[in-house]
Amino acid sequence: MAEDKPWALISEVGEQGFIEEATDIIKQHFNIICLRDFLLNPQQHGPKIQAILMWNTFPAAEPSLLSSLPSLKVVANGGVGIDHLDVPYITSLGVKVANTPGVVSVATADMAMGLLLASARKIVEGHQIAVDRKTTSIPQSLVGVEVTGSTLGIIGMGHIGYKIAQRSKGFDMKILYHNRHRRSVEDEQSVGASYCENMDDLLREADFVVLVVNLSPETKGLISHRELSLMKPTATLVNVSRGLVVDQDALVKALQSGEIRAAALDVTHPEPLPR
Repeated sequence: MAEDKPWALISEVGEQGFIEEATDIIKQHFNIICLRDFLLNPQQHGPKIQAILMWNTFPAAEPSLLSSLPSLKVVANGGVGIDHLDVPYITSLGVKVANTPGVVSVATADMAMGLLLASARKIVEGHQIAVDRKTTSIPQSLVGVEVTGSTLGIIGMGHIGYKIAQRSKGFDMKILYHNRHRRSVEDEQSVGASYCENMDDLLREADFVVLVVNLSPETKGLISHRELSLMKPTATLVNVSRGLVVDQDALVKALQSGEIRAAALDVTHPEPLPR
């Protein structure tokens, strides 16, 4: 019975919100109301909302919204990262915070290797040439760089970083990693990874630097002018963590000046970038 289901607040259905298939699943367990409809009469709807089901950081769990939800029990984030949530404040209200750890670990590791390979073999440039009506020949500049036998530097050797190391082992890559905590000897030996206590050492040696860190005050702007200047001019930066981990202005300058060879980005800030 619909009246027996708890009520959940969502951003919207479609566009930037939940896709129809996901909404159908949610409706099996919740009565749902979209933020737009909720805001038409928050006094009527607020007392019955027990859950906020967040997708793509919306509905934003701001104090003004939370204060209108006296029955709220949980803010559930559809994703791993919760850097957009003020967890101490939310929990101080007696509300639990939930996320979906591990849900995209495999996909993100696959994406990291895909971006690395696409950059090395100039897949995007090749596609542009292939679809350009003016193309009459293939330029020699399309030759890329070798992946097999190159050095991979992983910054952030957590669950996803380790899966990237497992995949890169298949390309006979030399694997370096930097992490807050060194992994076990067994983990290192399993993928043939060497620990760099100093991140600068990794940046100087790696042909491909992959960022797989959580966004925090410590990692915001982790890669900026100084770090980019330490990288090889033939190196590629791959970011599958958060856009704010990289100083994008510094990255643009490094690319324009040839300080590094390339960047392959799964994330930016904002998304999408201004054209």
